[in-house]
Amino acid sequence: MSKTIVIGSDHGGFNLKALFIKTLKEWGYTVEDEGPDCLDSCDYPLFAAKVCKKVKADDTKLGVLICGTGQGMTMTANRMGVRAALCTNEFLARMAREHNDARVLCLGERVTGQGLALGILKDFLETEFGGDRHQRRIDLIDTVSQ
Repeated sequence: MSKTIVIGSDHGGFNLKALFIKTLKEWGYTVEDEGPDCLDSCDYPLFAAKVCKKVKADDTKLGVLICGTGQGMTMTANRMGVRAALCTNEFLARMAREHNDARVLCLGERVTGQGLALGILKDFLETEFGGDRHQRRIDLIDTVSQ
């Protein structure tokens, strides 16, 4: 289980990011905050790129990206070659890790309440990749997408 979490948001995910940083530290994680540092309007792809570059460079790290809906962050992360999952409940978070070895969790602050979001985060971080047949399928993603 990764103990370093790289996190980023845009203005639409800023408040949930602040809650996550506080909670992650309480849970014993090291947090690398890639911004932003205020609620001013900003562009989510820039912050997604910062998080994804760090996650891609170090396979011991996981990432969290938060925007208003989670859609933009998810699209950007996947475009950068990081398996990212937009999760709206705990089951999806567990399956994203266990079956798909997702490295980045994406959430939408405007569509997910804080309590549920914390449950999603917890399950994402505590679930390990299942390997075996799931690895074969991940390998196929790389093969068919070329």
